[in-house]
Amino acid sequence: MAIPAAWQDPVPLALDTAPVPEYGSGSLADLLPTLAAGMDVPGTHATLGELTPADRNCVFLIDGLGWEQIRAHPDEAPYLHSLLATSRGGTGRPLTAGFPSTTATSLASVGTGLTPGGHGLAGYTVRDPATNALMNQLRWRPWTDPYHWQPHPTVFQLADAAGVHTAQVSSPDFQHTPLTKVALSGGTFQGRLTGEDRMDLAAQHLAAGDRSLVYTYYSEVDGKGHRFGVDSDAWRGQLMYVDRLAQRLAEQLPPRSALYVTADHGMIDIPFDEESRIDFDEDWELSAGVALLGGEGRARHVYAVPGAAADVLAVWREVLGEQFWVASRDEAIGAGWFGPHVEDRVRDRIGDVVAAAHADVVITASRNEPGESSMVGMHGSMTPVEQHVPLLEVRS
Repeated sequence: MAIPAAWQDPVPLALDTAPVPEYGSGSLADLLPTLAAGMDVPGTHATLGELTPADRNCVFLIDGLGWEQIRAHPDEAPYLHSLLATSRGGTGRPLTAGFPSTTATSLASVGTGLTPGGHGLAGYTVRDPATNALMNQLRWRPWTDPYHWQPHPTVFQLADAAGVHTAQVSSPDFQHTPLTKVALSGGTFQGRLTGEDRMDLAAQHLAAGDRSLVYTYYSEVDGKGHRFGVDSDAWRGQLMYVDRLAQRLAEQLPPRSALYVTADHGMIDIPFDEESRIDFDEDWELSAGVALLGGEGRARHVYAVPGAAADVLAVWREVLGEQFWVASRDEAIGAGWFGPHVEDRVRDRIGDVVAAAHADVVITASRNEPGESSMVGMHGSMTPVEQHVPLLEVRS
């Protein structure tokens, strides 16, 4: 006799169904090494075979503007939408962010050319094995030595040492942050408040050398998405603005230049209901045996009290396994979630349990993370809407 569906135990998502980022062939970590290799920078290698070398390369990173968001908004972003076919060397395909698909992780991958398992910024918050405290890698709290946390050189530093004119053009607020130091330093940093000034200055720096590598950044698409959602007028207004910024920069490209418009992650709106938002701080099952809850709502690092890791894994998999890919640390590393290799210094930063959302759901923490828990737009996991990012190309 068949067992009624209501009596059947839930079947957890198989870990091999998780869409692991295309490390080594089509991820954000592959972009700058490929561009630098095309300018003969020692120590870099071209792993994005679709890209044609250029003497002058500019990367414009729009925080939070994923591939799916551009595809879905041709009216608000007519210029960016018109470039979709140019993505990834004219293949019309997106790049993949690393895991987790979050700003600190992605910017470190862009700037160092390393996967999360290499640079070590493996999430929004992770445990510092030296202190057993959660380390917020975006805000760098609590303080730790940036160069101990991420000791590898950036691609900008390698390019600058090779005689390439190298510059970052961003908000002045970011000039001295630890994240900038470990992920994006090298050459000249130029702080400008307005998007228009950044585009104009990026074009000037691009023309300043026979070989140039320029990076510029805009954050407010992400900011409005978190606060109001990607289905809001405020977010659409930012999309319209950044579309004009990209065109402004493209129209100023000097000869022998390539502009690449990309992003660090996409975003998904999560409804405010109990089915879509599971509150860890109010859930005795999920919190049992947990010493620290790290990561963010759609990509959780779970740190168990000593001896409880197996029980925590079993409970999280039983409770969440139909909505999240739930893996042990060893399983997540073995599946390549953080890249093909995880350095020893990084290994214990990863949770005893790692949970990546498949469904439109988040794990909030209303008491310990009130700000993050109130956000409308979320990201962090490996679903296409979060992981796929553009690599739109304009050449002069």
